[in-house]
Amino acid sequence: MTAAALSRLDLQVAGIPPEATPAVSAICRSRLLKAGRDLAAELGSVDFLLQVGTARPARPENPEKRPAAVPAREPLFTFDQLVVETSVREELATAVGLIRVQDRVFGEWGLRAIEPFPRSALNFYGPPGTGKTMAAHAVADRLGRQIMVASYAEVESKYHGDGPKNVKALFAAAERAGAVLFIDEADSLLSRRLTNVTQGSEQAINSMRSQLLICLEQFAGTVVFATNLIENYDQAFATRVRNIEFKPPDEPARATIWQRHLVARLPIDPALDRTALAAGLASEFDDLCGRDIKNAVVDAAVRAAIAGRDTLVEADFQAAVTRIKDARAYLPRPLRPDEVAAVETTIRDHLNSP
Repeated sequence: MTAAALSRLDLQVAGIPPEATPAVSAICRSRLLKAGRDLAAELGSVDFLLQVGTARPARPENPEKRPAAVPAREPLFTFDQLVVETSVREELATAVGLIRVQDRVFGEWGLRAIEPFPRSALNFYGPPGTGKTMAAHAVADRLGRQIMVASYAEVESKYHGDGPKNVKALFAAAERAGAVLFIDEADSLLSRRLTNVTQGSEQAINSMRSQLLICLEQFAGTVVFATNLIENYDQAFATRVRNIEFKPPDEPARATIWQRHLVARLPIDPALDRTALAAGLASEFDDLCGRDIKNAVVDAAVRAAIAGRDTLVEADFQAAVTRIKDARAYLPRPLRPDEVAAVETTIRDHLNSP
């Protein structure tokens, strides 16, 4: 083919070594992009595509071993242990009820003709520490099933192109075990698919998300997703799941959580009424989630034991909460979708600059 007849130039780079720092990788991609464009201009090419991946081993692990990393196990929590709003508890009960009767309603009664995909896929969203993981275990317990807990780390592969295979293997393993599949940090998997894809790694991400859509439609079991960032979800996923919001606990809920964590054997000063102590802490600290309260109780108990004390007082729990809140002040918050878009635009502009 002569230069005059060339209408498209495709360049593929097998991969940048994973040991390279992000800065070095970005500079390398930028220079490759500039060199490719110069070559395209020299050849008179109308269109130019550059694909750059991350160097990965060529031979994948044994596919039969993929699901073994996420074993099915007994649920750790029950519905009785959940402290959530009444509306959330009702939504969970309805979801469990739907799962129990879906064969009858959508099979025997024929509603599968108008709803091919009954919403036995659940999505729990809300701030961290509000009970999403506990609720997933409670759903599995109420259904009398085991649970398989996975995250993006179990699905994403160090082998190029294995992500979609891992997604398929994960759903297949859950279906064979008859287990509820719980996928945490689901925003990494269910976020909007990438457009203007130019890198092999980006194509792999899109392929993995497309495979997840297929698995959702074909899965005969129950899957529960959990995320702190539902605003990043692709609408194609959002319309295929039953969304349940988990909010930070209000004061009565916080008091209940405090009381449940002040277990009977915890050596609290006998002069203190545990119910009153729980109510007082719930009133004093209004921006705590269930995880914060659990961590505060554990921290107070550990520090008292280290100090050689046999009794905990209210000040121990107050100090523990203060330490947790002080530490939280230094944690970075998640970026909003508009901030993520701005960062992505800046990076693309930098990589596309001469």
